[in-house]
Amino acid sequence: MIRVLVVDDSALVRRLITTALAEASDIEVVGTARDGLDAIEKCDQLTPDVVTLDVEMPRMDGLGALAEIRHRHPRMPVIMFSTLTERGAAATLEALSRGASDYVTKPTNTGSVREGLESVREQLIPRIRALAGMRKLAPLLRQPRVERPAPVPVPARRRPLGPVEALLIGCSTGGPDALAKVLAALPATLDVPVLVVQHMPPVFTAMLAQRLDKLSPLTVREAAAGDVPLAGEVLIAPGDWHMRVETRTGKVQISLDQGPQENFCRPAVDVLFRSAAAVYGGRCVATVLTGMGQDGLEGVRLLHESGAPVYVQDEESSVVWGMPGAVAHAGLATEILPLASIPARLSATLRR
Repeated sequence: MIRVLVVDDSALVRRLITTALAEASDIEVVGTARDGLDAIEKCDQLTPDVVTLDVEMPRMDGLGALAEIRHRHPRMPVIMFSTLTERGAAATLEALSRGASDYVTKPTNTGSVREGLESVREQLIPRIRALAGMRKLAPLLRQPRVERPAPVPVPARRRPLGPVEALLIGCSTGGPDALAKVLAALPATLDVPVLVVQHMPPVFTAMLAQRLDKLSPLTVREAAAGDVPLAGEVLIAPGDWHMRVETRTGKVQISLDQGPQENFCRPAVDVLFRSAAAVYGGRCVATVLTGMGQDGLEGVRLLHESGAPVYVQDEESSVVWGMPGAVAHAGLATEILPLASIPARLSATLRR
């Protein structure tokens, strides 16, 4: 049974979350808290497996509570509950940089109980299960993995022709922090564009791009339709829009669309990776960082068949080893690396 503490200053939201989680047979709400100070006390008393934490609360807000919870319980998963606004996005990204495990957006219409329950059910329950599973697995990851066979890479079917033309990155849960570390460590002289899909809603992706632009020597911005990917520039797929590359009048350009979700996501990593396989073939490098689910797997399969190198983040350094793990276990990873080693490997591969 996964034990959850629900923290929110709104009695309506607390009741909504508690009711939605009660429908999951493997999840138990062991307590609720009305503000950050109450949350800290109940984390100490109840030691839950997962905490859902509101961003804006009286007495002590979510950021203040998060800092103290992280100090007292370093490995306790914390999911931030945020509003879908610029202020909410900024606070959420700050929380993620301070060690929050993931976030969900609050239902926009809490007056509709049915819609609110459905929103919480779809967003929150899979995250709770994934993060609780990683927490219970964490002690095992530090032990020798004698009986667990390592994923075995499958040789690429052909070698790429010509120089590398793009770096592709896909990520989800834990991705903002992982992206910050990777992009900050890439050289300012990078001579290829970087195309990123991070699972995030509108507003959040624009704020993420602004934040990463301040941390990285590269130029980082949200992509727009018709953009021509340029060397040394990072383009992030806008929330709720699939991003593709396509060739028009002899130039590679960005296209955006709101086609059906893939892997329950829009933007989806598979959409970008498939289009890159068609445009670049093996003349690109793909990286799959921490994330829940297996978005990117089918796109990686096409890139791998074209001869493109594919690097994935390892299990121990991932918040959730869903997306990179799916690629690794399919035998499609050129190399499985700790997050700290990925920037150097990418730089070396791009130089070659």
